Amino acid sequence: MTETITGGEAARAALEALGVECVFGIPSQHNLALYEALSRSNQIRTVGARNEAGAVHAADGYARATGKLGVAIVSTGPGTSNAVTGLYEAGYASSPVMLITTQVDRPYLDQCRGYIHDAPGQLAMLQSVTRRTERPLHAQDIAPAILRLAGDILSGRPQPGAIEIPTDLLKEPTPVVHLTAPAIAVDTPKAAAIEAAAALIAKARRPLIWLGGGCVRSGAEDAVRAFVDHIGAPVVTTVNGRSAIPSDHPLVVGSSTHYPQARPLFEDADLVIAVGTRFQAVATGFWTMPIDCPLIQIDIDASLIGRNYPVTTAIVGDAGVSLEALRRAASAPRVDPEYGAAARDIVDAIKAESAKRIGPDHVRLCDALDAVLPTDRIVVSDATMVGNTWASFRLPVRDFRGYTYSTSLAIGPALPLAIGAAIGSGRRTIAVHGDGGVMLNIGELATAVEARAPMTLLVFNNQGYGVLKLLQGMQGLTPFACDLHTPDFVGLGKAMGMPAERVDTVEGFEAALRRSIAIDGPSLIEVDISGMAPVGL
Repeated sequence: MTETITGGEAARAALEALGVECVFGIPSQHNLALYEALSRSNQIRTVGARNEAGAVHAADGYARATGKLGVAIVSTGPGTSNAVTGLYEAGYASSPVMLITTQVDRPYLDQCRGYIHDAPGQLAMLQSVTRRTERPLHAQDIAPAILRLAGDILSGRPQPGAIEIPTDLLKEPTPVVHLTAPAIAVDTPKAAAIEAAAALIAKARRPLIWLGGGCVRSGAEDAVRAFVDHIGAPVVTTVNGRSAIPSDHPLVVGSSTHYPQARPLFEDADLVIAVGTRFQAVATGFWTMPIDCPLIQIDIDASLIGRNYPVTTAIVGDAGVSLEALRRAASAPRVDPEYGAAARDIVDAIKAESAKRIGPDHVRLCDALDAVLPTDRIVVSDATMVGNTWASFRLPVRDFRGYTYSTSLAIGPALPLAIGAAIGSGRRTIAVHGDGGVMLNIGELATAVEARAPMTLLVFNNQGYGVLKLLQGMQGLTPFACDLHTPDFVGLGKAMGMPAERVDTVEGFEAALRRSIAIDGPSLIEVDISGMAPVGL
């Protein structure tokens, strides 16, 4: 007799074959058979979220912190529509996230008869925020569909993918089969492109290196460091690429490319080498940054090359593999010492400008955060005033994959992103939030406690949407709809079962942070910044 398992067990077997060790999700009457299968797994840890968006964000944070596939499990209809927010953010960040959701039973599929959580347009909705979707119609198709989906998610530039499984399939029997994870090809650059780029490097005297998030996703820590040291040129990064190289490397200028002080680096460069970046709007001053010299653009996604700036030489391939090949092929250029000295002056000028913009209290908050945290920390920043002014630009990054932020600049993801990062890495993780944005996923405090995630939530409280209030003032608009009633965050944290305290001075913040990172599990610090020197963008 042929041995059989249920469709839910087939899904679990596919995840196990992929090496998945953790999934994030919410049980529902439509996915109970899958949760039953997961309850019998000796390999996969199941972490319960409080909102489907939080589950996907946590899977995303897990993926960014570990470089592995992040998996979220939700349910059809409202569960899936909630999850779309997380998929949108993961796609913006090029993060490998898989959503497993359900659909109504096959007899009611796409009939719009009002079955519980009926969602006829769900697949199209998922297709709008993913690169690939799957809908198996037989239990025997579930595992192959999950494996195909993973292969697509992890190939090339990572993008999220989704599978919806009709609920009745999860109980349907299917034969046991041997499953093998798909082989993920390494995207190797063409030799001719490497040779052309090497020739440009040999002639350059004022080269500039620009590192993006593709360097982090590639796991190219060693390749990046070796290439930078070989070329000996100044280095700027995107915010998504900050953790590709430590901030204290002597050639690193930083991620404040949008500051006017950074423009001379580009204006005087005779070659720009851009790796794993698509030149997003903010980083380039909405594409006003001049790149009038030859440009070498390295990216795993050929469709992104030349999209925002004309390219002299295109290298299509994995960031780490491409940098290693280029380092071997290129002679070290004779970098103009005056250009290098100017870059160091620009570092000082940006730091001074940053201090002027954020004010003395926030300079000290940033310095205290850097001093207290361990080197191997992970900082996850929301699109909050603190994040948009100093956490994403001034706060040093000390370790590879040590910085994550809301890449789409949505408010709210940092808390669940940090939960996933902390669970996946085991490293002390700091979530930087404002009092407005943190409310969007505040229920995930319970997830952090339940999972004993080693993280600290910092809530910088100014009783409003600080960034929006600044923008209103800058645009001459009437201050409106941005003042908020905020809860007692300390009481809320304690009600959830985590240590929590409130501070309103830099000295108090530093002491509270030291206590927090000594805690085995999550904690919360509310920082009342309403009495501190105001911050400007």
